[in-house]
Amino acid sequence: MSASVRSVALLGATGSIGTQTLDVLRRSPDQFVLTAIAGGSRVDELIAIAREFHVAIVGVLDSSAAAKVRDALPQTRVVVGDEGLDELSRSADIVVNAVMGFAGLTATLGALDAGKRLALANKESLVAAAPLVDQVRAGRETDLVPIDSEHCAIHQCLAGAGSVAGLPSVKRLLLTASGGPFRGRSAAQLHNVTKHDALKHPTWSMGPKITIDSSTLMNKGLEVLEAAALFGISVDRVDVVVHPQSIVHSMVEYVDGATIAQLSHPDMRLPIAYCLGLPERLNHGWGAISFTEAMTLTFEPPDRNAFPALDLAYEAGRTGQGAPAWLSAANEVAVAAFLDDRISWRDIVPIVADTLAHYDGTSLTSVEILREHDATARRTAEKMIASL
Repeated sequence: MSASVRSVALLGATGSIGTQTLDVLRRSPDQFVLTAIAGGSRVDELIAIAREFHVAIVGVLDSSAAAKVRDALPQTRVVVGDEGLDELSRSADIVVNAVMGFAGLTATLGALDAGKRLALANKESLVAAAPLVDQVRAGRETDLVPIDSEHCAIHQCLAGAGSVAGLPSVKRLLLTASGGPFRGRSAAQLHNVTKHDALKHPTWSMGPKITIDSSTLMNKGLEVLEAAALFGISVDRVDVVVHPQSIVHSMVEYVDGATIAQLSHPDMRLPIAYCLGLPERLNHGWGAISFTEAMTLTFEPPDRNAFPALDLAYEAGRTGQGAPAWLSAANEVAVAAFLDDRISWRDIVPIVADTLAHYDGTSLTSVEILREHDATARRTAEKMIASL
């Protein structure tokens, strides 16, 4: 392999971020080579990707999936489970972590420990497990770049001003939000919204869980926690601004009054390409804007009375340690119950709030303790749901 060609391990290859990463790689065959992939239940898709890109190592969840891959790809090395993810996370120059849930934490910790560039799209790593990630990052140079469009926008704004490290002149980070399907509705108007209503996002096509999170603005609360952990800043220096056009993906306000923003049409391939290409920018043009056409950009504060999930996330961030993990776990349980028609939309945030109130302040010092926090929060949330 040429010294100018960088190897890529794509973990979560069959999901939305994974498939869009493949689009970027197809456009840059002289700059990147895909050497390792991992996926979940879509084994046939994983095999097809391995064939197209001549991948050397494939990671799967269990032994039955491993047997299927070995039968289809006898020359390919197959690894299994968390041990396999850890190996893959140390195997390439750039590790794209698009694994869902806690499984992705293994890849995050492995890539950072091995000194690899980590292009991160796994929220749990920075929302639920920030203290554990901080332990690995402490005292060493780590190359962690965010794929989420808002956090990648902030990274670009900070890099452009030469202030990614230390945030010496930053007043606050401004995360933009589309406002979701219920922007402009009062708390009273949200009393009887339906699942059909909540699943109609005005801008992005996403999975049902994150779409519901967008409808409650919990997604933006989780992004506040993620931004604070990623950039080493308190949650009280991260603000949310509603921007329904979704053209400004986030902003950084500096102490001298200047604000720097990143603008593009919504296209996740742009932040993916940015994370892969650093320190260069890939000549792809994803999401480019034509400024010769009329365009209106509007901004407004979120309605925190109608959408109390935001304040709940700030509360968890100020508490720290295991509180964000409790918030995230309880929200997953409540959203799943709503999607299963067990609770109403207006029950989601109160269930999360009541669950978070049971957090006892136990420190988060290991993955095992994190799993205990997660399990306890989920049990507590289920009890709240059963009591309704």
